[in-house]
Amino acid sequence: MSFEITGKLIVKYNTMQRSETFKTREFVIEKSDDINGRVINNYIKFQAVQDRTAIVDRFNEGETVKVYFNIKGTRWEKDGRVNYITNLDAWRMESVVAGGPSADSMPNYNTSQEISSGGQADDLPF
Repeated sequence: MSFEITGKLIVKYNTMQRSETFKTREFVIEKSDDINGRVINNYIKFQAVQDRTAIVDRFNEGETVKVYFNIKGTRWEKDGRVNYITNLDAWRMESVVAGGPSADSMPNYNTSQEISSGGQADDLPF
């Protein structure tokens, strides 16, 4: 299952070559939520692996982005001790224009217009 989240790119880390055949790159976005008039900031760290490590290159820190990701979980055992690791595995990023499309740039088909003959609202978009 795939997820997506929009936030501000805060940190881009360098690509790490973990082995001869495996590399990762981490980055962090800030997600702000207004909860009952109080703004809560969450900092979410993602990882990109292999050929996806370059997806963050074209974005600047401070830019608003949409990240598409999968949740991956691993069970890891060492010296008889079990540990669980969860990764947010990013596979795509898009730039988001601040504020998104404005009401002025989108057609408003719900605007009622007067008909000259009867004075009734016309709900047709043309």
